[in-house]
Amino acid sequence: MAVDMDDFWVFGYGSLMWNPGFTFENKMTARAFGYRRSLCVRSWVHRGTQERPGLVLGLDYGGSCRGMAFKVAPGDEAEVVDYLRERELVTHVYKERIMPVKLADGRRVSALAYIIDRAHVQYAGALSAEEAAATVAVSHGKSGANTEYVMNTLAHLQEMGIRDHWLEEVAATVKRLEAQA
Repeated sequence: MAVDMDDFWVFGYGSLMWNPGFTFENKMTARAFGYRRSLCVRSWVHRGTQERPGLVLGLDYGGSCRGMAFKVAPGDEAEVVDYLRERELVTHVYKERIMPVKLADGRRVSALAYIIDRAHVQYAGALSAEEAAATVAVSHGKSGANTEYVMNTLAHLQEMGIRDHWLEEVAATVKRLEAQA
């Protein structure tokens, strides 16, 4: 994919927001329209197994998503794209896209983002909060409990002043399920 290197931005909606792993010259909250943050990726390694997959975040179609946009310094674009491809395209469950985002200061820019490939075998679909919580509550992988992933994600979002009502509902349902167990 050819990437426009003029005023190059990267949009993050999950761990990329608090752990980008690359150098940037500016960051600010941003909103992507037409996509939402969702636990829609079956995790077979880090937060689950193939026998009992966990769920991790993807950017799925529908709604809007508040995340973080990072402006990459001129000259660093190729290195950042290479890093992100290595990080995000391991199983090709995500598709690399240039998409419009609205920055907190009102500007609209194009940003590199990774959206879910709905045709990929790891796509879990649009789950209800109850369905997602039932999976999260019982899944573990090499990076730990799926519950830990969800609670950590939610804590980071809250620290950044980003509300995700659906993810909050998933977390509350997970806590309720754990209390009942």
